[in-house]
Amino acid sequence: MNYEAVIGLEVHAQLATNTKLFSGDSIAFGGEPNTQVSPISLAHPGTLPKTNKKAVAFAIKMGLACGSEIEEVNYFARKNYFYPDLPKGYQISQHTTPICKGGFISITTEAGGERKVQLNRIHIEEDAGKSIHDIDPSNTCIDLNRAGTPLIEIVTEPDLFSAEEAWEYVTEVRKLVRWLNICDGNMEEGSLRCDANVSIRLKGVTTLGTKVEVKNLNSIRNVKKAIEFEIERMIAEVEKGNIIKQQTRSFDASNDTTFAIRDKEEANDYRYFPDPDLPAFIVTKEYIQSIAATLPALPWALQHEFQEQYSLSKYDAEQLCDELTTAAYFKAVLQYTPLSKQVANWMLGPVKQYLNEHQIGFAQLSLAPAILAELVGLVEAGKINFSVAAAKILPAMIEKNEQPLQIAEALGLMQVSDIDELAIWVAEAIAAMPDKVMEYKKGKKGLIGLFVGEVKKRSKGKADPKMVTQLLEQKLNA
Repeated sequence: MNYEAVIGLEVHAQLATNTKLFSGDSIAFGGEPNTQVSPISLAHPGTLPKTNKKAVAFAIKMGLACGSEIEEVNYFARKNYFYPDLPKGYQISQHTTPICKGGFISITTEAGGERKVQLNRIHIEEDAGKSIHDIDPSNTCIDLNRAGTPLIEIVTEPDLFSAEEAWEYVTEVRKLVRWLNICDGNMEEGSLRCDANVSIRLKGVTTLGTKVEVKNLNSIRNVKKAIEFEIERMIAEVEKGNIIKQQTRSFDASNDTTFAIRDKEEANDYRYFPDPDLPAFIVTKEYIQSIAATLPALPWALQHEFQEQYSLSKYDAEQLCDELTTAAYFKAVLQYTPLSKQVANWMLGPVKQYLNEHQIGFAQLSLAPAILAELVGLVEAGKINFSVAAAKILPAMIEKNEQPLQIAEALGLMQVSDIDELAIWVAEAIAAMPDKVMEYKKGKKGLIGLFVGEVKKRSKGKADPKMVTQLLEQKLNA
């Protein structure tokens, strides 16, 4: 309790371009090893790189969404650190002129409030290839398909103070890059990776402690577990009187521990200098404005809108804003009905359950927003039972592209509100359970749900539950 952690994160997001940062090679995932290469990505003598314009646009898009200052004059530098899986022997990155400076990502704190995590920069660089250690017991295998893939590296200030905050931050970054459609955020495939810089200090001390970097964390869970372990490890070292070494560590997901892989290099070890083969590129104010015009409403802005305009809970608003396609579908349905809370319940309940079962998202949902609005209206009007609609009518609507009223009538699922017909089912349900009737009359009023369920079974889900409850109470309290 005498210590606090200070954490900075570097998130690497592969940009969703079609080709690499400096060549026309495909970046599609899953190709046969070393098939998506060319003389440029293989660094053959005499070849010249050319900057991918779409990658620059995506970086600007991310910076604008984060409130960053966009650098107008940019150049690339060579980072002369040995990469066994980059044929050039160096990485091309940005050094003194990151394309985006400053900015923030909003997170929800452990106390439930909001806090802006400050960014240092967002810069563009190329990815390295992949070293594979588990195919040949004696050798490391190299796959260069990924080498040269465009990345943005999103670097925070040392502005996170717990593993929980780091978990929340990476969650928000992944949501944002997906929202902007600049990265698929798939950490399992390596298109989003995180390095964590962790240090500890005594509470009240303002200077930073010696940091340790944990590399290539490929899931949000691993980010959290690695930081938790490092905090505990460093506190234990300090308490023993040992000095924390500045080093690079890796995470072992099998036991949630980290282990040292090398002493940490200093910045001057990289020997940056401007790449002579790549001229500076200029980003004009007009170009920045043209990209800004394409930005969708951002998730946190829509969350506030959904809470204030539609009186949704914070949880519902967050769930609806988890992906841009989900939020867009919600707004599309509300063009046909004012029942915002009911629409949210349907989308986050039965519709989402159907999508999960079929492993698709709202982007692939064939159900027209107007048709879902019609179903919601029929249920609210008492013409169709909610449970029946969710279990039988909704799947048929999606799969057959039919109107809910047509399906309900064809299957005999219209809700019965006729008093005389309901009274018959109510009388049968009461007659079937005389012992439960006696218990109810003795004070066990909670048994009313049992009787309602019996009527539901006898009516095959067609009885109006509100009217059934009223009739049962009248009969049982008589």
